[in-house]
Amino acid sequence: MKTFAKPGDKVRLDALPADPPKGMTKEKAQARLAELGEEMFELQEAMWGAKVNSLLVVLQGRDSAGKDGAIKHVAGYLNPRGVSVVSFGAPTLEERQHDFLWRVHRHAPRLGETAIFNRSHYEDVLVVRVRGLAPKSLWKERYGPIADFEELLAEHGTLILKFFLHITKKEQKARLLEREKSPATAWKLNPNDWVERDYWDEYTEAYEDAISKTAAPHAPWIVVPANAKWYRNLAVAQAVVEALRARRKDWKKTLDRMGRDGRAGLAAYRAQRTRKD
Repeated sequence: MKTFAKPGDKVRLDALPADPPKGMTKEKAQARLAELGEEMFELQEAMWGAKVNSLLVVLQGRDSAGKDGAIKHVAGYLNPRGVSVVSFGAPTLEERQHDFLWRVHRHAPRLGETAIFNRSHYEDVLVVRVRGLAPKSLWKERYGPIADFEELLAEHGTLILKFFLHITKKEQKARLLEREKSPATAWKLNPNDWVERDYWDEYTEAYEDAISKTAAPHAPWIVVPANAKWYRNLAVAQAVVEALRARRKDWKKTLDRMGRDGRAGLAAYRAQRTRKD
């Protein structure tokens, strides 16, 4: 994994690995993922109870990069009570009649909750840019509002992790062809996936610019080697756990205080009942 947490960082996706590191095997990754999954559940419960922070996970990647798979295998360890998954497609008429961040902001997680975005506000500087859906004079001004939006969320306690699931062009072709062969995935077939593939280089440039212009300590971009699905899942889970783990002590202090207040309230109630009895 490669993390970008500073605006203006130089990003060259072709220079970053898309395959797992040497020595990592599927068996090791799955065992480690199970361990992290248990810790992730415990950390989520602490965040839910303390309600000091929320978590926003942004998943971006080319077609077939594995956004749905990452959600299935990582979010599966979380308590669904406090999790929402939002997929952003083409904006509706109502959404087009508002500013481009309106439809996104309304899905930001409340304190204690986790929101997972399958695609996101970044589509407005990705597909909009590459496919010419808006003039350059419009989309090039959106990086600033995006960065400001994420800073606002962070100021109000949202932990933000943005993942780019990095696959090679060869791997993408193999996955698209695999969909055609399997009845279980045939429903995903979309000729537009192949059309978008023709813009590979343009999307590479757009992603590099988006990552470079919006990376920040409070909203880092994490480029995940995603050619191997099993390693992709581990990498995303590891980053999530590390981010939550860093807040565990603060949440414990809040939970301990809540526990003391709860016990004091219960003692007062019992004392009152004793006098009445």
